[in-house]
Amino acid sequence: MSIDLTGGLDASRDHVFAKRPDEPEMRDAVNMWVSDDRGELGLPRFAVEALASKWDSHDLSLNIAFPNGRALSARGSGKSHSPIGGDGKPTVLGTGPLEFRCVESFRLWTTSFKGTAAEMTTQDQINGALPGQGPAVDVEFHIEVRMAVPPWIQGQMSATAAAQLKSGVEGNFMGGDRFEQLFRAQGTLRIGSEVHTFNGSGLRIKRQGIRKIEGFWGHCWQSALFPSGRGFGFIAYPPRPDGSASYNEGYIFEGDGALIPARVVHAPWLSKLQARDQDVTVVLESERRRTTIEGETLVSTFAMGRPEMPPDFPVLQQAGARYRWNGEETYGMIERSSRKDKITR
Repeated sequence: MSIDLTGGLDASRDHVFAKRPDEPEMRDAVNMWVSDDRGELGLPRFAVEALASKWDSHDLSLNIAFPNGRALSARGSGKSHSPIGGDGKPTVLGTGPLEFRCVESFRLWTTSFKGTAAEMTTQDQINGALPGQGPAVDVEFHIEVRMAVPPWIQGQMSATAAAQLKSGVEGNFMGGDRFEQLFRAQGTLRIGSEVHTFNGSGLRIKRQGIRKIEGFWGHCWQSALFPSGRGFGFIAYPPRPDGSASYNEGYIFEGDGALIPARVVHAPWLSKLQARDQDVTVVLESERRRTTIEGETLVSTFAMGRPEMPPDFPVLQQAGARYRWNGEETYGMIERSSRKDKITR
């Protein structure tokens, strides 16, 4: 069966802003997560965030992690790249050493990096080292990503989710018009003199809007693509501080062309700081069935708060995990955050 990878969306929906938005707080953002299909390395989120108020110098972030606890990171900003691609359309989002390029909307993207990253360990980060600290090493990668699943647009799996994003504080956290899409990847990563050539899979996220994260209390976000073509994804927030229910939305993809709406009935909330081998099994419920996807973390990065935010801002884990679904195995992403008083070491 042929899969409509556009999800019925116009090609321009996958483009970036052609010029600086008039609203100073408007953002244009692309980020990706990549997992090697041998479980030997992961890039648990790398991104360009373009904020209208500083349009000539977009922000970038990069995480690279290995199962032995080795981690590399880069944070900062650089000279913004022109958004106009070779075809005259706004298909490029880049800054300094990092670039994302839309080759064919909802089907093919490329990404590249050539710069430096700071080397440390996951335990260093748990101990409080900030991303970007540590000795600098040369890093370069070139990755081609081919979409494998239709885009999941946040707020379109259920009326409840749509209402929460429209009228609740959860919409501020999500940051506007946002969708994500699972893909297959192939690329080459160079760190110093070592070279890693890999095939794998991952997740692409595209977001345009105004994002406000003050008061954020935590979340759990998981997604993976399996060799058979099946996949899943969800984002859920714990109950609000007053105990009321919060945003909880996801999907199951069984390879037959349609995203099946689902919600989480068991999420592995972040409660302990651990570099790897932590149980992150998730249970999703749809109209068809209840689905259990077993998982354990394999590569991790941590940020123990953000210097520009209040002291109680959540601890953030961006990681890669090994997942199993009815005996089939793959590697995928997980991002979790919790307030410090909810976490034990």
